[in-house]
Amino acid sequence: MAGAKICGINTAAALDAALEGGARFVGFVVFPKSPRHVSRDQLSALAERARGRAEIVVVTVDADEELLAGVAAYARPDWIQLHGRESAGKTAQARQYATRGLIKAIGVAGDADLKATASYEPVAEMLLFDAKAPLGGLPGGNAMAFDWRILSGRRFGRPWLLSGGLTASNVAAAIAASGAALVDVSSGVESAPGIKDPSKIADFLAAANAA
Repeated sequence: MAGAKICGINTAAALDAALEGGARFVGFVVFPKSPRHVSRDQLSALAERARGRAEIVVVTVDADEELLAGVAAYARPDWIQLHGRESAGKTAQARQYATRGLIKAIGVAGDADLKATASYEPVAEMLLFDAKAPLGGLPGGNAMAFDWRILSGRRFGRPWLLSGGLTASNVAAAIAASGAALVDVSSGVESAPGIKDPSKIADFLAAANAA
């Protein structure tokens, strides 16, 4: 059984499907360029609805201190996920705004990209390996996968999540190929960009739990 994160949630219906399906983490995106972006009021309401039922993750991209402070005030997240080009120093500074810790996303296209983990392991409590974004594209939620076998047998100093192109139909294969204990999905449970499908969420969680 793999623990799962449903990311990019922006409606109560999607959140309820994630909670009912047993998601360990629920993720809310605060990045205006994303079709999954939530407003301050949406973030506050959804976080309160999830509190105590799953671990709350707020996803940011190269956020400044003002935004992070606002996230902390309105969502009181367990985790803040940094999904941009944040340096190790900026990552360390963000730690004060999350109650449990930071998740640092690392874009992966090949083995060489995993070298970045060395600088982030001392400052982030968890890592997330996602497919490297296309040139000019959004940093995540692109329905792209990388070769999961890159992660097979690797040992990291922090727990990590596998992300990128996962769906209910391939998550078991992804877990088997990578050895992931935690998985993350966003576009793979949508009917259109930013539109979560409760039935796809349920199917993904069932498949991840069975893997």
